[in-house]
Amino acid sequence: MTGGVRLQGAARAVTALAPVRGYQLNQARGEADRVVVTARAEADGLLRQAREGAEHAVSQARDQGEADAAPRAAAERSRGHAQARAIVFGAQREAYDELYRRIRAAADGLRAEPDYPRLLARLSALAAQAAGPDATISYPSSGGVLAQSGQALVDCSLPRLAGQAVLALGDQVRDLWEQ
Repeated sequence: MTGGVRLQGAARAVTALAPVRGYQLNQARGEADRVVVTARAEADGLLRQAREGAEHAVSQARDQGEADAAPRAAAERSRGHAQARAIVFGAQREAYDELYRRIRAAADGLRAEPDYPRLLARLSALAAQAAGPDATISYPSSGGVLAQSGQALVDCSLPRLAGQAVLALGDQVRDLWEQ
């Protein structure tokens, strides 16, 4: 009988924590939106610089190629385009890395929040449920929860969740540099 009472108590606790979870989810979405806006602005600046540099490199390559000869012009243009692509890809990588760094920092900051013990309890319950009834729960120093049962490993660590948050943005991340 006490097992049924505990399950009912746990169900009530989950229901009672729904507003907190909703609030934290809204906070995380708000922070992610702010990070995306900031990253987009920074990416725009980096891309503008990259495009200007690429245009300058291509222009120089074109002028030199016309002066030297057709085969050399083709080689210079090709080199200029490759350099431009490298600059653009570098700027894209910087923007992506900055976005990930900021989301990771926001996830790390959760440990300092007063509701972190509740989040940890919720993550523990979810991870244990996903890993199975004989799951072993551990708490990595980076924050969050790991649950392992046999061959199953459920990683709810804060770095993993931050990475998943970036992946969940999907095409929104590509929008940073495709404007």
